[in-house]
Amino acid sequence: MKILIGAVALAAVLGAPAALAQADKPTIVLVHGAFADASGWNGVISQLNKDGYTTIAAANPLRSLAGDAAELSALVKSIKGDVVLVGHSYAGLVVTEAASGNSNVKALVYVAAFIPDVGESAATLSAKFPGSTLGDTLQPVDLPDGGKDLYIKQAKFPDQFAADVPLDVAALMAQTQRPITEAALGGVSTVASWKTIPSFSIYGSGDLNIPAAAQVFMADRAKVVKAVEIDNASHVLMISHPGEVVELIEAAAKAR
Repeated sequence: MKILIGAVALAAVLGAPAALAQADKPTIVLVHGAFADASGWNGVISQLNKDGYTTIAAANPLRSLAGDAAELSALVKSIKGDVVLVGHSYAGLVVTEAASGNSNVKALVYVAAFIPDVGESAATLSAKFPGSTLGDTLQPVDLPDGGKDLYIKQAKFPDQFAADVPLDVAALMAQTQRPITEAALGGVSTVASWKTIPSFSIYGSGDLNIPAAAQVFMADRAKVVKAVEIDNASHVLMISHPGEVVELIEAAAKAR
């Protein structure tokens, strides 16, 4: 028994530097957007984990901007140490709201995402520049409370949402997509956290949900630390280009 205890103690001592190194790294919180779920981050997570980062792929309810942000904010508050918030698509609004009042958020990373100013919504920003064809692909479902859930029609999902993803994978994504309420897409931002928190942006020139012109406008306005455009990438570049997304997230995590 004494030998066992000694071995455990020795292992703890030898492992201490590695543990301290990992503790110095911020937790990466990844937030999915509309018509998707947390599994879309799997490729990004596997690479971040290999590089020693702790990751959490948060479940985004997609019910209302205020409610979605409140749930994410509660998660961030529960995390000890620094956090990098990463939002895809609609979740750009959610991470922007949730960062407010959480001093442990050290960076924001927008992945094919909205970077909203106060008073803006996903609906207004997506219409600011031509090029989005999302509206023509949507299938509304009436809800008991009088609102509407919005899905992308399965037949149109691959071309609209994931054109650079293998067709069999895109077809599965279409069948497992999570709807967003019409009210959430119309939810108005109340804060622009990117004005005080270092922010980073990555997007694809082939995005049919949020046109590249809108992405350039939002990134320039936010004066992001770094903006990356990937030629011909679709709206789900965290799936089709996880390496580039990871590279930007890690740059944000290491920024001082």
